[in-house]
Amino acid sequence: MRTEKTYDEAYFRKWYRDPKKRLVRRAGVARKAAMAVGVAEHLLGRRVASVLDIGCGEGAWFPLLRELRPKLRYLGLDTSDYAVRRFGRSRNVRPGSWGQVAELRFDEPFDLVVCSDALHYVPTREVVRGLESLSELIGGVAYFDFLTADDDLETGIEGDLVGFKMRRAAWYRRKLRGADLVECGLGFWVTPARAPQLTALERVPGRNSHR
Repeated sequence: MRTEKTYDEAYFRKWYRDPKKRLVRRAGVARKAAMAVGVAEHLLGRRVASVLDIGCGEGAWFPLLRELRPKLRYLGLDTSDYAVRRFGRSRNVRPGSWGQVAELRFDEPFDLVVCSDALHYVPTREVVRGLESLSELIGGVAYFDFLTADDDLETGIEGDLVGFKMRRAAWYRRKLRGADLVECGLGFWVTPARAPQLTALERVPGRNSHR
């Protein structure tokens, strides 16, 4: 499987805007954004005020989140020079990667931490490095949306598979639980401090389920 690609304007135009090739559609992303906000607010007991979007690309979540919560504070991180240059000011997209999260410092945790359709392209060493301090950034909920080697990549899923990392779902769960995160299902994770709010059916059984 080829691994070289450039996240330039042509890349985003192909996958996000080309009527014949695009597979990322606004309606689908909007549903994910609404779900993430709903889950976070369910546990926080208030409206989401801040979001960190790691691997945000063009910051597609920004306008969708602002439609839901106009006063929400959004920070997107991405390695694409094009995305930062084009959307840095309008959508607050800044240079940064998953692995660099451990090196960055923020004033306070975020109500919602998102990494959507990105982690399955990140090298294993960088995934592990980013998990080192991830829990410190999560004030409410983390939403991780990505594919694994357990998904039907040949027939059931279409999309950009260039550079896809063939890691099993169990591997991700083991690493995320090792980072002291508690799984809630549907890609949502919380810290142990938030876990007592989960009911037995909201928790996914595992070593860090805090039952």
